[in-house]
Amino acid sequence: MESTSLAMVMPTARQNPFDPPEELRRRQGLGPIHRMTYADGGQGWLVTGFAAARAILADPRFSVRPDHMRSPIAQPATAPVPPGFLLRMDPPEHDHYRRLLTSDFTVRRIKLLEPEIEAIVNDHLNAMELAGGPADLFKAFALPIPSQVIGELLGVPYSDREGFQRNAATLLNIDLTAEHRQEAVRELMAYLRDLLRHKHSWPEEDVLSGLAAHEGLTADERAGLALLLLIAGHETTTNMLALGTFALLANPAQLAEVRDKEEDAPAVVEELLRYLTIIHHVVRVALEDIELHGFLIKAGESVTVALSAANRDADHFADPDALDLTRSTAGHLAFGHGLHRCLGQRLARAEMRIALPALLRRFPALHLTVAPEEVPLRSAMTVYGVHELPVTW
Repeated sequence: MESTSLAMVMPTARQNPFDPPEELRRRQGLGPIHRMTYADGGQGWLVTGFAAARAILADPRFSVRPDHMRSPIAQPATAPVPPGFLLRMDPPEHDHYRRLLTSDFTVRRIKLLEPEIEAIVNDHLNAMELAGGPADLFKAFALPIPSQVIGELLGVPYSDREGFQRNAATLLNIDLTAEHRQEAVRELMAYLRDLLRHKHSWPEEDVLSGLAAHEGLTADERAGLALLLLIAGHETTTNMLALGTFALLANPAQLAEVRDKEEDAPAVVEELLRYLTIIHHVVRVALEDIELHGFLIKAGESVTVALSAANRDADHFADPDALDLTRSTAGHLAFGHGLHRCLGQRLARAEMRIALPALLRRFPALHLTVAPEEVPLRSAMTVYGVHELPVTW
């Protein structure tokens, strides 16, 4: 089967702050898979359909290694992948590193962490109440809570947050040069190597102490694993809390579902994850010729999976452009799928399930202080969201 080539740079700007870019939706209306001209002029594929996206993410014949992988967006070369950074590894290396971390993100481990999450949320809500409105909800609520939670789990001092938050934002900014992002990686790796050396000498009950004691890892491997957990552990949840609150403020009837029906919080979280899908896309490379939905994807070709579009596929989700907190969203792709499904998904869910209802119950009159179109969006970031969210109550 043939498909016309999409001669474009992959869009990340969203015309409506909560919807996928309009060009992706337009292409989605023409079918699930499309020929695509990549930013460097090379040919590859764009996937916008849910079934095709899920199939690719579950198929081990598609690689995540950056070798020969084309970038779908016009950006400088990416920073070198640190040792232990399993997001860019295939089996067996990926499996080796992931096994070292799975026990720290089990259902039981996250359940034990919930009282600490509740206490952290309440502390920041108390600080907001004491300071009074107006406030930037991003800085007062969405950013500090995940930063402190992941710090508690990993053993990263919250007092060091300014440095790792700044470097994480630099690393994820696709408008910055490769040199800027590489410097951010170097600073983060140096910080984490020092912290891991400290943990080796003075261990505590945290993830980094466990990594520091693991004799089968080099210092750089330990720091690379820690880097992945630290960045992923606060950036994604931060932006889901901020953008999720923004979406609820724009949908007052749905906001009431969150505020007034605490028992429905798990379903609320899943629908917000599907509806907003803050990871724009992921890229895979075919390791061999693969036929999918009537298209032949040749070995070595890059395939960009547009997660935000796939989670709005009308063939899988009824009325997909509506935010419906009562619907079932089983199987959404906000955390990916298959081998590389997000390791910290249970932690992110717990933080959202606890923090969002607590915020809306504490401040029932919460509302924006600017027009919705004036809220600055993170279109040029790997993880989508808002730069700030001006509110009062």
